[in-house]
Amino acid sequence: MEPVDRLNRPLRALRVSVTDRCNFRCPYCMPRERFGDDHAFLDRQAILSFEEIERLVRLFVALGVRKVRLTGGEPLLRRDLPELVRRLRAIPELRDIALTTNGALLPELARPLRVAGLDRVTVSLDALDPDRFAALSDSRLPVGRVLEGIATAGAAGFGPLKLNCVLQRGVNEDEILPLAAFARAHGHLLRFIEYMDVGSGQDWRMDRVVPAEEVARRLSEHWPLERVDSGHADCVAQHWRYRDGGGEVGLIASVTAPFCQGCDRARLSADGHLYACLFATEGLDLKGLLRGGATDATLSALLRSRWARRDDRYSELRTEATARQPKVEMFRLGG
Repeated sequence: MEPVDRLNRPLRALRVSVTDRCNFRCPYCMPRERFGDDHAFLDRQAILSFEEIERLVRLFVALGVRKVRLTGGEPLLRRDLPELVRRLRAIPELRDIALTTNGALLPELARPLRVAGLDRVTVSLDALDPDRFAALSDSRLPVGRVLEGIATAGAAGFGPLKLNCVLQRGVNEDEILPLAAFARAHGHLLRFIEYMDVGSGQDWRMDRVVPAEEVARRLSEHWPLERVDSGHADCVAQHWRYRDGGGEVGLIASVTAPFCQGCDRARLSADGHLYACLFATEGLDLKGLLRGGATDATLSALLRSRWARRDDRYSELRTEATARQPKVEMFRLGG
């Protein structure tokens, strides 16, 4: 029997962080003042090997997981990542392997990843304006490099891509229309994400959230929208369709309309800790068990037990006070 948690949520999706390193320093995730050049990221021995990741994913799949998303940090910084994709592709019951990336390394890696068996690519893109992109990524890599990566991924057979934009009031809400026009022109699915209090590295405030309803209203003033039923109870995004046939847009209202009740995902950090929620404060050390000689039966029973005890619903309980509580950084547990 497949496990369900205390809120009757099944385990269907797993996010696997393959590295805690990143070539960007986005202020809402890895601000440079806290994670600068002298920051001690995980060394090679501290992170899970491909063999260990494959073993754990096989156990998760046996419990009902059908979708795996590779994340980071920036996952394309992990050496030989296509080899991990090939390993995961060989798991018969695993239906979908996806990747979330900032896109800067896609020009070199999109095709090898496609050949290895990667199904889908999501690119984070918070701005098209070069100066604003530079400020939001805090990187010397220009937005043109990311746009090249998006084009390369499309040519490699990943289209249409998903493009994720985290909106912040007073920072990049004027990028809504330019980003929407770009996605419409190239046939990509753009998703606007409400700014969340993930981790402890940013100064989150409710007044910096741009509500999904406002985004829908702004878009509809230029390109009338109609709501679309995604058909999936576990879908995190509200889907809207442009009435003129210009595709769809997704709105992730994780603050103003939480979707905890439909959350079916677990998270595996690069150093082998299992987290049951994006806003977790601690994780279960699977790496120690793996390297300590635990059998598959022992690990599987532990995973089942941990999921059965899960009652996380942070976004439904969020307040200005809870936002100040210590949490695991987003780049450690895969966003």
